Amino acid sequence: MTESREQQSFDFDFDFDERRLAGRAILVAGGTGGLGSATVSLLAQEGASLVVGYRSHQERAEALQRFLTDRYGKNSVNLVQGDITAPQVRSDYVATADALSNGLYALVCFTGDPARVKFAEACDSDLEASLRENYTAPILLARESAAAMSRQEISGAIVLVSSMQAVSVFKSSLNYAGPKAALAHAARILAKDWGGPGGIRVNVVAPGVNRAGMALASIESGKYNHFVEKKIIPRFGRPEDVARVVRLLLEPDNYVTGQVITVDGGLTL
Repeated sequence: MTESREQQSFDFDFDFDERRLAGRAILVAGGTGGLGSATVSLLAQEGASLVVGYRSHQERAEALQRFLTDRYGKNSVNLVQGDITAPQVRSDYVATADALSNGLYALVCFTGDPARVKFAEACDSDLEASLRENYTAPILLARESAAAMSRQEISGAIVLVSSMQAVSVFKSSLNYAGPKAALAHAARILAKDWGGPGGIRVNVVAPGVNRAGMALASIESGKYNHFVEKKIIPRFGRPEDVARVVRLLLEPDNYVTGQVITVDGGLTL
């Protein structure tokens, strides 16, 4: 005899705990720029233990630290300074974060360079500089971060930041897009190498035309107005759009790894 509708049991007790990043040590390299500071703000709101790396803009970094400390409390943000193309700087970033809480849980890497020298005019050193800034340094920082997580037996997360130019073809973008495409492909390899039970999730976020960082000046000049005027995209991106996707990929026990998520309002479609 089948059970009546009134007697059936349904399970709606889903696991949607909030603030699951509270107290977890997260390293955000390039965390004081437009996209980085939005992400840092979202993570600070949740109570994460943050180490924020910046290359040279100390005044901006300290202003962000003061703002978040006033809003969320003492020691919301720990600052580290230096260019991650230098091995010692990468080690300092990771060691600072690994000393917090129960060890380094996650890395988010926003660092990069627009590499605006056109390919037709680029020399060896221009291409090498772009490769170093946009691929080599982030990948080596990811390797060092993963090693720290493994030593502490932490099933952590790494989020690298690429570009929509790495996932779709844009004219005159080779010097920048080439290394960013390599970064995205390498991240998928690392997700396979470091994944599995108790492993490390590695994902990539590829922002589009965003009111922050490298694209802001182009937006303000009107260079990209036709994308909105022709209804290719509904609006220009905001830093918050990227921050929310990064936060999703940092979720503990996340079921997403080895993916490139393009945050571009549909432009690359």
